[in-house]
Amino acid sequence: MKLWQKETSVAQNVEKFTVGKDAEMDLQLAPFDVLGSLAHTRMLESIGLMEPEDLAAVQRELKEIYKSIERGEFEIEPGVEDVHSQVELLLTRRLGEAGKKIHSGRSRNDQVLVDLKLFIRHEIRQTVEAVHTLFTTLQELSEKNKDILLPGYTHLQVAMPSSFGLWFGAYAESLVDDLQILKAAYKISNKNPLGSAAGYGSSFPLNRQMTTDLLGFEALNYNVVYAQMGRGKTERSVSMGLASIASTLGRMAMDVCLYMSQNFAFVTLPDELTTGSSIMPHKKNPDVFEIMRGKCNRLQALPTEIQMLLGNLPSGYHRELQLLKESFFPAFTEIRNCLEMMTFMLPHLKLNSDILKDEKYQYLFSVEVVNNQVLSGVPFRDAYKNVGLAIEKGEFERPEKVHHTHEGSIGNLCTAEIKGLMDEVLNGFQFEKVDKAIAELLA
Repeated sequence: MKLWQKETSVAQNVEKFTVGKDAEMDLQLAPFDVLGSLAHTRMLESIGLMEPEDLAAVQRELKEIYKSIERGEFEIEPGVEDVHSQVELLLTRRLGEAGKKIHSGRSRNDQVLVDLKLFIRHEIRQTVEAVHTLFTTLQELSEKNKDILLPGYTHLQVAMPSSFGLWFGAYAESLVDDLQILKAAYKISNKNPLGSAAGYGSSFPLNRQMTTDLLGFEALNYNVVYAQMGRGKTERSVSMGLASIASTLGRMAMDVCLYMSQNFAFVTLPDELTTGSSIMPHKKNPDVFEIMRGKCNRLQALPTEIQMLLGNLPSGYHRELQLLKESFFPAFTEIRNCLEMMTFMLPHLKLNSDILKDEKYQYLFSVEVVNNQVLSGVPFRDAYKNVGLAIEKGEFERPEKVHHTHEGSIGNLCTAEIKGLMDEVLNGFQFEKVDKAIAELLA
């Protein structure tokens, strides 16, 4: 029977429609459901709602279930509604009455919420690690290729000299800001909703701070109504962080597609990392980056999809919130796949080191000549006019070198400073606190 079921059975078509993909999605929540129950039952014993001997037995069996999940042996049996029911069913089979006591003082609502928060916290950490790996690769490529000049564009028109060092480094720094957004979402996720029950609290004398500490949460969701209102809001906040990362990756993927075009010819890829055409034997298509661009565009639509689902909901729990899992859960895998492929592909790019020798880029240096005249004492407006007239008359002569020295320019990439910003963001997640709490809970 279901946790809520009495005597009446639900029509099969109603059950099929309302359950949807819940069992499939819930398998991803299984380890976190066990962690929540480990903390909750310890709290129940501390307030006299579970006997010490029952607690010992329940804790032992919950840890065995956790190990079976890690081994890939856990499954939700046919006819069992969700992961919470499956865990409780296993405990009741093994321990009898003691297994039935674990649901005291909580609702499936706050049980789902705590599972989701623990799941999100775990997924964010893996995503942060993948971002950091790409960041390190970008910084290495930036330093390695800082002397290879590249045309800069505005309005897709030739503008001023850039470099591959600047290009790689720009996306590295972009990831720093993306993680700032994800860190804000992590702080929203890292609050404990357990004890809010169905959204209106419990008449039991629950110790909510105890479960907060046991699970390594940074703080409580204090107001029990707001704890339930966090369902959906948390997912939307996290999806904004993922969308920010996707925006950076999608933009860089577009750059690569553009730069690989023969009309630009800034970079190429080895044949084995491209695809061909069924009719044109010369084609080398950047399909990896095109697929990445599409995936990242789809990820950037996720916050809007979630907001449309939440848009007209009053406070309290509503069943359509379960639909969030179907698009939200896969988003973590999707963004990490893109991060890992970008990290793999970029070092294989072959850079054209002679791009600026092409005559069409001679006016790329017009600002350089203007600035050189200003440095020699000519007022800027006069220097600008002088160079403009030289261009009109076909008398412009490009300089041999560029001399940029200020922070963040071609001659001073500030790679170390950008790394310092990333280190500061990474330290703000405080993952080690979570590690310590979970290790003690499972000990």
